[in-house]
Amino acid sequence: MVSSDPSPTIRIQNVSRRFGAQEVLRDITMDVHPGSIVGLLGPSGSGKTTLIKMIAGSDAPTGGTVHVHGQLMPTLTVLPQIGYMAQSDALYMELSARENMEFFGALYDLSGRKLRDRIEQLAALVNLGGDLDRPIGLFSGGMKRRLSLAIALLHEPTILILDEPTVGIDPVLRKSVWAELRGYADAGTSILVTTHVMDEADKCDTVAMIRDGRVIASDTPEKLKAGISVSTIEEVFLHYSSVREPPPPAPGVVS
Repeated sequence: MVSSDPSPTIRIQNVSRRFGAQEVLRDITMDVHPGSIVGLLGPSGSGKTTLIKMIAGSDAPTGGTVHVHGQLMPTLTVLPQIGYMAQSDALYMELSARENMEFFGALYDLSGRKLRDRIEQLAALVNLGGDLDRPIGLFSGGMKRRLSLAIALLHEPTILILDEPTVGIDPVLRKSVWAELRGYADAGTSILVTTHVMDEADKCDTVAMIRDGRVIASDTPEKLKAGISVSTIEEVFLHYSSVREPPPPAPGVVS
C-alpha cells in the first residue's frame, strides 16, 4: 500500500542526467514512501539504471536533486540504510558464497549468531542453502544474481534498490522472492525495483513507466489499466509509448 506520509524516504525532484551531448534522463520527479514498492518499468536503455545509481549514491544528477531520508545525495551518511542490488554482480569470485555474505555483513557491523542466522535464512530464500561453501567462480549467472539479492537483504535495510533482481531466476523462485519483498514492504521498507518484465509491474504498488529518459505514465497498476480500459500492463505501456504527451501522474507519488 502506498503511504500518504508527507515525508518520503526517497524524493527525486526535476532530475536530469547528461553524458556529454546525450540526455539520458529528463526532468524526473518521484517520491517513494515507507512501506511501498515502486516499479520502474521500461526497455533496456530507457534510463532506469542511471536513475537508481543516483538514488544509491554512485552517480549525481546533472540537474535537479535526489534526497534519501532527507539527505542530499550523494552522501555516505545514509548508505548503511540502503540495500542495493546492481545490474552487474559485485562479488568476490575467489571466495565462497558464505564468505561473500560474511564480508558484506561485516561492512554493516553484523557478526556472530545474528549474521550466521541471516546467512542461513537468506540462502534458503534464494535457494542457495546447499551451495554456501562453493566458490562463486563455479556459480552460474542466475546463482550469482540470487546471491547478490541475498546480500542486498542481509542487513535489513530501510530502503531496497533492486536493479532487475529476478533476471535469470526461475518462475517458482521468482514468486517466493516477490512474496518476501512484499513482506519487507509491509514491515515499512521502501522498495524501488527496475524491471522490463510486465507481470512483475502488477506486483508493485505504483508503477512509473520510463521511455527515452522520461516518465510516460505513472500510477497504481489497477488505475493505469482502468484509465485506458485494458487488462494488462503491457497494453498500458504500448499505449503510452505511442502518444506524444504523457498523462498526469498520480498526485504525490510519481511525476
